[in-house]
Amino acid sequence: PTDPLSLQEHDLDFQRLLDASAYKESYRQDMIRWGEEKRRTDPGFFCRTAVEGASQPVWVVSDTRRLSDVEWFRDVYGDTVQTVRVVATEETRRRRNWVFVSGVDDAESECGLDQGVAFDWVITNNGDERSLDEQLEPLLQSLRGRL
Repeated sequence: PTDPLSLQEHDLDFQRLLDASAYKESYRQDMIRWGEEKRRTDPGFFCRTAVEGASQPVWVVSDTRRLSDVEWFRDVYGDTVQTVRVVATEETRRRRNWVFVSGVDDAESECGLDQGVAFDWVITNNGDERSLDEQLEPLLQSLRGRL
C-alpha cells in the first residue's frame, strides 16, 4: 500500500513490506485486497498518489500492476509515456527465491499486464549484468533525448 495512513492504521513496517520476506508474505493477500478496494472506488488512486506534488522532466514509475495504471499515465501524460517491461525466466525467479502462490501470483495484481499491453521496451533480467547493460543503454539514450 502506498497510503501511509493504512500502514499506520495497521501498524505495518513499510521497509519490511518492500522485501521478499515472510513478513511481507504474511500481509500480501491483505494488501492485495486493500488495493483492489481502493481501485474499485477510484481507479487512479495509486497513480495520482505516486505523482502528487512533484514535477519531473522524466518519470520512472516502477511496479504498475494493471492496464488501468498504464492507461492513466497515458491519458495524463500522453505520448511522453514509455512503457518498460522487465522479464525473467521462471528458473531465474526461483533462484531469487520466488515461489508461486496460488491466488496471489495468478491474481491481477501480479499478472494484470501479462497481456493486452504493447510495451515500448522489454528488458530481460536473468542475472547477466552485461546483457542487462546492453539492453538498458538504448532506453537510457532515449530518455536522455527527451530531456
